[in-house]
Amino acid sequence: MALIDKPRLCELIPHSGSMCLLDEVLAWDDEQIQCLSNTHHDLDNPLRNQEGLRAIALVEYGAQAMAVHGGLIASSKGEQINEGYLAALRDVRVKDRLVDNISAALKVEAKKIMAQQGNMIYEFSVRANDDMLVSGRATVVSNL
Repeated sequence: MALIDKPRLCELIPHSGSMCLLDEVLAWDDEQIQCLSNTHHDLDNPLRNQEGLRAIALVEYGAQAMAVHGGLIASSKGEQINEGYLAALRDVRVKDRLVDNISAALKVEAKKIMAQQGNMIYEFSVRANDDMLVSGRATVVSNL
């Protein structure tokens, strides 16, 4: 059972329609979030190309988990989150493969490493069962 369903989740990020890639939030606290997605199966997934959906596209799934996390924290404090921009990626590890044929749901996790004046650093990962598809660190800079 989803802690937070897709309609509420999509209200927390600036993406809508098929670009809202996460389906549900399973758990979250002030430091981390766990989400599930099955949108890698969608033929209208906007990150697909004619070959399919490559694992590198899953970086966006991690970025959306970070945005949802920030939105949930702000909402819990009665605040509005400032728009942010992905400024840097570090230590990204990607399995070079197509992921649209993976039958399992994708588990997307993000853990906040640092937050200061709206700027944040997160570690993120996307797995299918125990198979790590992408992981890394991302810096988000707030548009204050």
